[in-house]
Order: sequence, then structure tokens, then C-alpha cells
Amino acid sequence: MTIRLILAIVSSLLEEVALVAIVLWGLPQIDVHIPLAGLVAMMVALGVYDIFSYRMGSKALGQRPVMGLPAMVGSRGKVVSPLSPEGMVKIKGELWKAASEGGVLDIGDEITVVGQDGLRLIVRKNTVGDLGKNS
Repeated sequence: MTIRLILAIVSSLLEEVALVAIVLWGLPQIDVHIPLAGLVAMMVALGVYDIFSYRMGSKALGQRPVMGLPAMVGSRGKVVSPLSPEGMVKIKGELWKAASEGGVLDIGDEITVVGQDGLRLIVRKNTVGDLGKNS
């Protein structure tokens, strides 16, 4: 059992205790009464939410981080604003400022990252031979 899982369980239990305290003590103070079935339903919903958020968080934390622009070399994407010679490209769902290595590229052209210049990617249009390559 990892420390993160233990902390998630403890924090979930504390949330459940807080919910019970609010429903059984706090709300009746202001003359709001929730039946026991309602409390149980809220506790189950909170538990399901906690499990869902833990699993999604674990998935996000388990992803391999991108190590900056040099890791982008070889990635493929599409032009979203004309590169003449500079514009924007979309790679892995993110927009990047880019410059064309050779000539004007139009919207929708498939590109491959071949380098970087500061925070700008250097790209070239995919040729028939590039289409079979997996980046």
C-alpha cells in the first residue's frame, strides 16, 4: 500500500465524518432534517466520487512527463494557421508556435517536428515516406 493510497483513504474517511456531522448535528440546528436514507445516499455518492477522483488522479500521475521541447522532435501534427514561414501547429492536442523549414504550409497540412529555435518548433511538411513513420 502506497502512502498516497493511505492518505486518500484517511481523507475520504474524514470527509464522510464531516458529512455525518453536518447532516446529523449542523442541519438540525437550522431546522433542516434529512432522513437516514438521504444521509446514506450522500455517503455512497461521496465515496463513489472519491474512488473516481483517486483513479483519475493516479492515471494522470502515472503518465510519463514530456521533457521539454527536445522531446517534441519527431512528433507529428497539423497546421492550424498558415506557416509563411511562422504560424501555429497542433501537436498532441496542444497549440505550438512553429516555423516552416521549407516554404509556406497551409491549414490542415500534416507536419513533423524537426527541431526547435527557442520556444518555437521547426517543422516540415510530411511527405509520402513520412506517413508510415510512427513518432
